[in-house]
Amino acid sequence: MALTDPYYAVIEAGGTKFNCAIVTPDKDIVAEIRIPTTTPEETLSATVAFFSAQREAGYPFSKMGIASFGPLDLDPASPTYGYITKTPKPHWSNTDLANALASALDCEVVIDTDVNGAALGEYRWGAAQGAGVAVYVTVGTGVGGGIVVNGKPLHGLVHPEIGHMLVQ
Repeated sequence: MALTDPYYAVIEAGGTKFNCAIVTPDKDIVAEIRIPTTTPEETLSATVAFFSAQREAGYPFSKMGIASFGPLDLDPASPTYGYITKTPKPHWSNTDLANALASALDCEVVIDTDVNGAALGEYRWGAAQGAGVAVYVTVGTGVGGGIVVNGKPLHGLVHPEIGHMLVQ
């Protein structure tokens, strides 16, 4: 394969659906699918099947970016790096997301929180272009926040979350 892949695999892994796509370096989407977030086994199996089919269809990739719900272990030195940790999403606590997909698809995987992914997108291509610091807040299944400082997503000792609260 050439030094620069003609395509990249990308996932926005949400609590209700995985948005999966193959994109060009110019950010053109050439293939996409929405996979319901059910159990890790079902969802990851369907995800691997989609990306495998895209390779067979002529869209080779060696790199994947994942912006995922969490909390996530984002410490590269941790044995559980790339895992979804203790989450209120049924069946997903302690799920190996990044390493499982890297292994199944034989590709390099970069992972971060869904909100850091959104914050980085705004910083690079959206409303936060030219800003030194960008803060992105979302209200969806939970309340999330992502922060980008000088082009780098902010990470700390633990997974940064604005808040999760169980309402019964």
